[in-house]
Amino acid sequence: MSHVLIIGAGGVGSVVAHKCAQVPEVFSKITLASRTLSKCEAIAASVKERTGVHIATEALDADNVAATVALLERIKPDLLLNVALPYQDLPLMDACLQAGVDYLDTANYEPPDVAKFEYKWQWAYRERFQQKGIMALLGSGFDPGVTNVFTAWAAKHHFDEIHQLDIIDCNAGDHGQAFATNFNPEINIREITQRGRYFEHGEWVETDPLSWSMNFDFPEGIGPKKCYLMFHEELESLVQNIKGLKRARFWMTFSEQYLTHLRVLENVGMTRIDPVPYQGKEIVPIQFLKAVLPEPASLGPLTKGRTCIGCLMRGVKNGQEKQLYIYNICSHEEAFSEVGSQAISYTTGVPAMIGAKMMLEGKWQRPGVWNMEEFDPDPFMADLNRHGLPWTVVELP
Repeated sequence: MSHVLIIGAGGVGSVVAHKCAQVPEVFSKITLASRTLSKCEAIAASVKERTGVHIATEALDADNVAATVALLERIKPDLLLNVALPYQDLPLMDACLQAGVDYLDTANYEPPDVAKFEYKWQWAYRERFQQKGIMALLGSGFDPGVTNVFTAWAAKHHFDEIHQLDIIDCNAGDHGQAFATNFNPEINIREITQRGRYFEHGEWVETDPLSWSMNFDFPEGIGPKKCYLMFHEELESLVQNIKGLKRARFWMTFSEQYLTHLRVLENVGMTRIDPVPYQGKEIVPIQFLKAVLPEPASLGPLTKGRTCIGCLMRGVKNGQEKQLYIYNICSHEEAFSEVGSQAISYTTGVPAMIGAKMMLEGKWQRPGVWNMEEFDPDPFMADLNRHGLPWTVVELP
C-alpha cells in the first residue's frame, strides 16, 4: 500500500496515472501534480471514468525546489515519479533529498542552454542519496529503460559476454500531420539535431547529425525501414555496466517528410535554443516552434500503426558466437483505446509505472542513484508481459 506523486501532466503523465490506477494493490494513493492544474484534473477525470479510481491533483512549479519540498512534506508520498521536462530532474532530485523521498524519472537531465544530455549531473548525487538512505532510479522509460532491461536480461540468461549492441527504435505509425513530434517538440528536436555518438573499442566516436543510416527489416509485417544513428543516454550507462561491450549504437527511424521539414526549420534558425531579440523582447526560436506545433497529446486519436523497439545483440555463450533480437511491438490504436494516448507515450509510461512498482514492492530497492540494468531484470520483464508491453526474443543465425 503506497502513495505515489506523479509530476507531469503531458501524454506520458497521463499514461502513468492510468496504469498506476490499474494496480491499486501497489498504488493505493495517487497524486498528480503539474504547473497547469486543469491538465491534471482532465487526466484525473479520465482515470476515474476508465478505472473508477480517484486521484488527487495539485498545482506545482517543478522548478521551485522549496514548493516541491513543501508539497512532499504535506502529502508524504513514498515515491516521486518524475515525467516532467528533463530540465527539471535536478530540482526534483534536490527536493527529494531535502524531504527524504525516493525518486524515479524516464529521461536524464539536460541543461536548458546546452543541447547535451548525459548522466554526469545525476550520477553526482549518488553519495548524497546513499547517505540520506533514499533511492533514485534513472531512465525508467522504454529507451532508456526497457532497452537497458532487455540487455541485462540477455546478459543474465543468454550470453557470457555481449560484444555488440544495437538499440533500434521504429515508429511505423502515421498521424496524418505535415510535421509533428510524438513527445515534447522542444526535447525531441534538441535530441535529433545534436551530433551522433556511439561507443567502439573503449572510445566514443562522434558523427554529424543523422549522417549515418542503415536499413533494417522490422518483424511482424512492419518491414524494412531506414534508421539513423543518434546518441541516446542509455548507451552511456550500458557501456559501464554490461560486461564485454565492444560496440554500442542507437538507431531511430524517421520519414523523409519529417526530415525535410526538420532541415528547413534548421536552415531558417527555428531549432535554435539560444534567445534572439524580437520586437524588444527575447524569444527562444525552438520554444516558439513548440507553441505552434501540434500538442503531442492531441495525436492520440489520429495516430495509426505500430512501434517496434528492440535490442539486437551479438556475443558469446560457452565459447560460441550468438546473435539475439529482443523487441516489443505496440499498437497506437490499442494504446489509445486503453488509456487515451498514442503508443509513444504508452511505451514510456508503462515502464515508468513498472519501475515505480519494482521500488515500492522492494524488488528493486537500494539507497543511491542507479540505472535500470543494475537490478535483477527478471521481475521487470515479467511485468512488461503483464501490463501491456509483451516482448519477443528471437535467436538469429
